[in-house]
Amino acid sequence: MTPSELKYKILEVNPDSHFFDRKAMKFFGDTMRNYGVRSANVKIFDGTIVECWELYRKKPVNNGLTTSHYISKITFKRVFGID
Repeated sequence: MTPSELKYKILEVNPDSHFFDRKAMKFFGDTMRNYGVRSANVKIFDGTIVECWELYRKKPVNNGLTTSHYISKITFKRVFGID
């Protein structure tokens, strides 16, 4: 899975998403070139493990932002995990 393929799948499920919006990415100082994708398992609040795609930044952006985002492999919706 490439970042562009993931973007396409997310927009297919939620066409109103602003996650990859050019203005939003510009605000954070980000570009599509700065994203990478890898497989990950995320534990959510009820203890369930969800298979996800981890969308990570290769280099820090504005103010050192390096956080990853997790997208479910099944629903292509964002997953919020717990530590």
